[in-house]
Amino acid sequence: MTSREQDAVRLLLLIDGAAEPLSFPVPDPALAEAVGVVTGQTRLQKLDFWLRSPDFLADELLNEYERTADGHLLELAGRILDSEEPEVRRYPMLRHHFGAYEPLDDALAVLRSAGLIVRRRRGRVGHTRRHDYYLLERGRRVARTIIARAPAFRYYVDRVTLVLDLADGRGGNELRNRQYLQAEYASTRRGTPIATIAERVRDRLARLRAELHAA
Repeated sequence: MTSREQDAVRLLLLIDGAAEPLSFPVPDPALAEAVGVVTGQTRLQKLDFWLRSPDFLADELLNEYERTADGHLLELAGRILDSEEPEVRRYPMLRHHFGAYEPLDDALAVLRSAGLIVRRRRGRVGHTRRHDYYLLERGRRVARTIIARAPAFRYYVDRVTLVLDLADGRGGNELRNRQYLQAEYASTRRGTPIATIAERVRDRLARLRAELHAA
């Protein structure tokens, strides 16, 4: 389990890394200092799933390795799986109707009350179509300060980079569909934690390494 404050720091670093630059000023005084936006709660949740699940992240790296034969991807997966990262850095998420989900309101409230992000609902009255998360300039400064003062948090910066490379600009629904391709993910009962796949992925890594050496 993580604390609300730990979740807030992780989400700030995720939003800082994932926020797309604004192509034009937003006509909203509260967003005058916005420097980027993450569009949609679904996208934020699915990116956070890979960030919180090193075992699933490593398996996606192996999927990309088998698709591209890029040895660097095999190396990156190995760095995760040869360490205790899948055990000590894993924070399970629950399986809900639309895939991995964890209530983020408390952690996001910390960021909003500190003036680091602004959330905006899109849609009509009584029917919210999506939530957008705007990173403010102060939020970007705080993210940089956290990394400078507590280098251990650079772990999240590095993993956010990996997660975004895998996401490759896909929206939340596309990421959800991709994650549903994992049998363990798809078969988890709703409302229960998604179980680790670390043992299976380590076996897969060993097989791929053996095939590479035998070639």
